[in-house]
Amino acid sequence: MPRPERVMAMLTLALLNVFLVAAALAVVKLTPDRSLAVRPPTVAERAIVSAAAPALGPTSAAAPAPGSGNLASRLDGLMSRAGMGSDLTGTVIDASTGRALYTSNADRSAVPASTTKLVTSTAALAAVGPDHRLTTKAVKGGGGVVLVGGGDSTLTRTAAKNAYPRPASLTDLAKQTAAALKAAGTRSARVDYDVSLFQGRQMGPGWKPNYVSEGDVSPVWALEVDEGRVAPSSHVRVQNPPRIAADAFVKLLRKQGISATIGSSTTAPRGARQLGAVQSPPVSALVEALLTNSDNDMAEAMARQVALARHRPASFAGGAAAVHDVLAGLGLANGVATVDGSGLSPNNRITPNALARILVAGSSPAHPELASVMSGMPIGGFSGTLALRYRTGTAAAGMGLVRGKTGTLNNVNTLAGVAYDTDGRLLAFAFMANNVANSEAAKAALDSLAGTLATCGCH
Repeated sequence: MPRPERVMAMLTLALLNVFLVAAALAVVKLTPDRSLAVRPPTVAERAIVSAAAPALGPTSAAAPAPGSGNLASRLDGLMSRAGMGSDLTGTVIDASTGRALYTSNADRSAVPASTTKLVTSTAALAAVGPDHRLTTKAVKGGGGVVLVGGGDSTLTRTAAKNAYPRPASLTDLAKQTAAALKAAGTRSARVDYDVSLFQGRQMGPGWKPNYVSEGDVSPVWALEVDEGRVAPSSHVRVQNPPRIAADAFVKLLRKQGISATIGSSTTAPRGARQLGAVQSPPVSALVEALLTNSDNDMAEAMARQVALARHRPASFAGGAAAVHDVLAGLGLANGVATVDGSGLSPNNRITPNALARILVAGSSPAHPELASVMSGMPIGGFSGTLALRYRTGTAAAGMGLVRGKTGTLNNVNTLAGVAYDTDGRLLAFAFMANNVANSEAAKAALDSLAGTLATCGCH
């Protein structure tokens, strides 16, 4: 090759490499940061996904109907892989027809871990509605001010201006409240706090005491700031979230020129004059955040919102009963028995068929209100709890193609989600491994099962 042509070829290759690196960096930039899982989720002032626009398109009209034989031949071997545990169940359902394409003890109940959040999210969207917002307010009280919790676990001290979606800000509430007090000629106030919206115990049935100390969840109250963390980016949780939230509010009022002191827990007077209020983003955005990051605090808050919508006590028992009621109304309650909203309890039991059929409903144009269940599930290799999975081995075939909700507890690994096969057919799946000896091996095997769906021409 003449020298000028060689130089030109090398230059072209170099430019191509620069382009590929830039493209890769762009993908990384667009990929949600894994650190979101340990920060309070930031949720938008508007819905990310409109209730009228499902996150996933319907199966292509030209896509051939899948058959069970080809799929079974691909999945049977993977289902027997080492590390999956002695109690493995699973199912794959054609989302268009609702027909089961593959089953392996699919009606056997199993500990679902965080795939429970699919159940909670579906019930919240159906019962409360995707556009509903949670309100935290300050009202006039005996000592001056009562801070009233509305069950918004995303309430933060100061919302970042560039956060998307953006949470409600305690700073904004303090500014409103201080302005109202000053307008009334008041320059000092005691701040009491009302947590009466939620009832019952603060730790779920079967929860480990170290869940709080390890930063997995905060004690469940109707009032908390930064999900009960000592600081927005901290792992450390406090034992009394309402008191910490009220104390933060006092400090913010002082910055606004109000001589504020901390009071105690109380119940706001009925019909008390409102001094200020801030609202969460819509439930559709909350659901997306809780599924993407597997947010335990938000899941428990959503379960209690379902209870309130169904006029039941906003407690663990009331939430579980209300979620079941809502699912029954959708024809999806069979195989679901939960005791909390997050899946932290090992006492929960759900069947693979129940999870997969919930996903079928979420992908259906007949239920546009459930669209955020689809858009909120992490994408294999790119976002949320699946960001670092689907990178190697046979699972890599599902990178970018599998949406799924993970579940992990001691000796439990589960995965439920959706994937298009190579014919363009949308498949809903749920694989549940209990009595797992090796969690990492089980995760890899579950990812391979889901990844196989994306490579299957299953007709």
